[in-house]
Amino acid sequence: MRLENLSATKIDGQLQQLNVYAGKVLLIVNVASKCGFTKQYADLEMLQQEFGAQGFTVLGFPCDQFGHQEPGDEAQIAKFCETQFKISFPMFAKIAVNGPEASPVFEWLKQEKAGLLGTESIKWNFTKFLVGRDQRVIDRYAPTTRPTELRGDIQQALSLPYTSADK
Repeated sequence: MRLENLSATKIDGQLQQLNVYAGKVLLIVNVASKCGFTKQYADLEMLQQEFGAQGFTVLGFPCDQFGHQEPGDEAQIAKFCETQFKISFPMFAKIAVNGPEASPVFEWLKQEKAGLLGTESIKWNFTKFLVGRDQRVIDRYAPTTRPTELRGDIQQALSLPYTSADK
C-alpha cells in the first residue's frame, strides 16, 4: 500500500484522494484543539508558509482519542484553526489513529515507521510523520518535538528530486 492509493475526508466533508500530494514532502500530524501541544499549530503554519512554495504541505488530522482533547465537530475545529492560528494547510475530518476504527492513513504511517521500541500505536496528539516526495516515511517524531525542530529534515527532503520513476 502507498499513501497515494489512499483517500481521506477533508474537514469540509469532501473526499480527497491523497494522490494529489504525489511529489510533495508532507508532514502528517494528528492534532487536537485542547491539548498542551495545541500551540504547535502556530509552528506547523510557520513551516507551511516557509516551505509551501517549495513543494511542502502539512496535513492535519484532528483526533479525540487522547484525553477527549478534540471534542468539537468539524465545523468547530475548522473555526478554531482559522480564528486562533490562521491555518492555511489542509485539515481533514476527525479520525481515530489507533484501534479497529483507525484511519487507513495512520495505519499505513504506523506500519511504515514504528515508534519507540518498535511500538506502532500513536501515544498522544501531535505525533508527526515526515513523508518524502517518493511517498516513503522518512521519520516519526514525538509530540514533544516542536515542528520548528524539523526544519533541517524538511529542507533535506525537499532537496531530493522527484521523478516519475519514484512511483
